[in-house]
Amino acid sequence: MRGATSAKWVAGAAIIALAATACGGGGGSKDTTGAGKAGGTFRLGITEPVAIDPFNAQESEGSLVAHNLFTGLYNATPDGKLIPQLAESVTTSDDGKTWTFKIKPGTKFSNGEVVDAEAFIRGWTRVAAKASASDVAYPMEGIEGYKELNGGTSDKFSGLTAPDANTLKVQLSAPDFEFDKKTVHTVFSPVPKVAGAASNKAFNDAPIGNGPFKMDGSWQHNKSITLVRNDDYGLTKAKLDKVEISILNSANGVTLEYQGFQSGQFDWARMPTPQQPVAKAKFEPKKEWIEADTSGINYLVAFNQGAPLNNPDARKAISYAIDREAIAKGVFQGMQKPATSVLPPSFADTYQDGVCTSCVKQDPAKAKEYAAKGGLKPGTELNFGYNTGAGHEEWVQAVAQQLKDVLGLNVKLNGKPFKEALSQQQDQATNGLWRSAWGADYPTPDNFLYPLLDSGSINADPKTGKALGDNRGRYTNPEFDKLITQARGTKDPAARAKVYQQAEKLAVDTDQGLIPLWKRTQFRLADTTKFTNVKLDFFENPNLAEIASK
Repeated sequence: MRGATSAKWVAGAAIIALAATACGGGGGSKDTTGAGKAGGTFRLGITEPVAIDPFNAQESEGSLVAHNLFTGLYNATPDGKLIPQLAESVTTSDDGKTWTFKIKPGTKFSNGEVVDAEAFIRGWTRVAAKASASDVAYPMEGIEGYKELNGGTSDKFSGLTAPDANTLKVQLSAPDFEFDKKTVHTVFSPVPKVAGAASNKAFNDAPIGNGPFKMDGSWQHNKSITLVRNDDYGLTKAKLDKVEISILNSANGVTLEYQGFQSGQFDWARMPTPQQPVAKAKFEPKKEWIEADTSGINYLVAFNQGAPLNNPDARKAISYAIDREAIAKGVFQGMQKPATSVLPPSFADTYQDGVCTSCVKQDPAKAKEYAAKGGLKPGTELNFGYNTGAGHEEWVQAVAQQLKDVLGLNVKLNGKPFKEALSQQQDQATNGLWRSAWGADYPTPDNFLYPLLDSGSINADPKTGKALGDNRGRYTNPEFDKLITQARGTKDPAARAKVYQQAEKLAVDTDQGLIPLWKRTQFRLADTTKFTNVKLDFFENPNLAEIASK
């Protein structure tokens, strides 16, 4: 998820935020047992999502809504363990190409339509159809018939069949022994018949799902989204009555969200980077501070195909010139940790501390050596983009200054609102660097290595050249692509992990396809005077379906 506020893109360094007008609190009867009771309204703020319809929900904001409106085959625990939702059982063929899911019978969408195998086929077909132009269809690429459906030569997903009402059979074009993990992504949600095509704006703005919550009215763009408990939910019902989500301009969002929490407007908040130590000192003693190392990475997109970063030497020069430790201690005041890999420590089987050699320590001499080999002469203009209103300004300026001091580059900072930032990254003419972050959508190394670095995830539009996939830096290496295919087809988990490690080493160290910066340690504030069991979920969002009133 790409970060906007990055998985799922995430937007904030720690972060995003909203307006600060005081208003009423949560509600619900008093809990004296600690287990929590039903009732209450939970309030938080996000920036305007790209989409809340599963066909294109892609950043942390849209993912928050979509995950609570829809329930798929599986979910993931905060530490990345796969947990069944509507999948009662699964069988996999010996060659890893045929997956058969038994679906829990008797569940319904909030409009009363039945959730069956056809509902899943309908939802997945809707995502992959060419006319949908989904930015997040890539997890489905391995399903037989995807190329024909996504290319517009077929309107059927040939790899999907329903032998009976509650059996979903998936035929893959190549082996993938982690396909079940990918179905955690919201694009694998079932949809009702009324969803229609992805161009159905009524459904886009008021999706009818089968999740623990349902829409209360439609998405009021740039204003609000309101969710209410789905009392007909087929699994464990949520306890909250309502979730009120405020949407305001992101230009000064971080500060306003933090202020909104302090004034009583929000029950959950992120905060500006400089305020993190202050907030921790104030709210941790009150048990209103949440801190978690999550499955994500903060990094720089390096645009590989256009000058001046169209060779590994130039990209390594940039990486060696950055003093991650100094920025972590100075700008982040010790609240963030430097990253030396793309895969996060939470992926214990594949994590390689120090796999990015240029990330371990700033080395001005090596930076200059690689710059000379890569054509980065002093005075070279380097565009450096970032999304505004999410707490990035200070560290971006610090990195820019280091690149000027060490390499003599003429760094041009380019701040854009998040939606504009994502659009500009897609443009074939974009060059230089762009701030980015990624939070996992499903618990496998493939969810980082494939979307961010595989050539199949560039998905350039034939007419415009725009990168419709998440490999915005347009890194490409056929050997890397082969390793990803090999890893997917490796049945033994330990052997598969080693192949993923080889792929990461090639892309992130040898080729420096992108530039890791910081691990994703996330901080939130939560009103624990009114609510209990408030946590960060696997997607770095509040676990709304599990929160209860006190």
